[in-house]
Amino acid sequence: MVIPGGVAGEVGADERPRTFTTNDFERHVIMSDTLNLPAETRDRAGKGASRALRRDGRVPAVVYGNKEEPLAIHVEAKELVRLLGTGHFMNSVVEIEVGGKKLRTLPKDVAFHPVNDRPLHVDFLRLAANASVHVNVPVVFANEEASPGLKKGGVLNVVRHELELVCDANSIPDEIVVDVTGAEVGDSIHISAVKLPRGATSAITDRDFTIATIVAPSALKSEEGAEEAATAE
Repeated sequence: MVIPGGVAGEVGADERPRTFTTNDFERHVIMSDTLNLPAETRDRAGKGASRALRRDGRVPAVVYGNKEEPLAIHVEAKELVRLLGTGHFMNSVVEIEVGGKKLRTLPKDVAFHPVNDRPLHVDFLRLAANASVHVNVPVVFANEEASPGLKKGGVLNVVRHELELVCDANSIPDEIVVDVTGAEVGDSIHISAVKLPRGATSAITDRDFTIATIVAPSALKSEEGAEEAATAE
């Protein structure tokens, strides 16, 4: 069982929780593929021009950064929605084809309609050669059936669903899979236990933050509480 968006709980000193190290589980890294997105430049700016583009099935966007002038473009809405549906659009290099040139970019922001969730505007960061980028990479947990703690009815309390990393733009992980084989109730997995891909580091460096914990189920906690109360009497 998994608690989405969980929080790290405190554990009594007598429970002796175990912290995983890099030798405790296998690390898997899947790299993101470069995505391609055809585009056209746009001459007019403003809300009226943007609305006209959307009526024609286009989405306005801008490419900025790398000490160059911003470039106003528009892309096909259907193709953008398809790329958004890959699940790793925001942490993939997007090669934009415009005016006979190819621009290496990283999506930085997508504005959506508040009612129908259609994309309204996209910001792309222009990437320099050998650039390092900040990305949020999803964490996926594997082999839950091989965790003694989970098999006993424990719960996988996911504290962080994504890791904020600094990495080479050419080697952005699509996801990082953490194997929880052998995890017991009370165990915790910290960032120090995750061997990141070469060239990637955690953007948070001031603490060894928790990624997930294995917590006791409510029923087990109730039984333990009753036993402690009986012993105290």
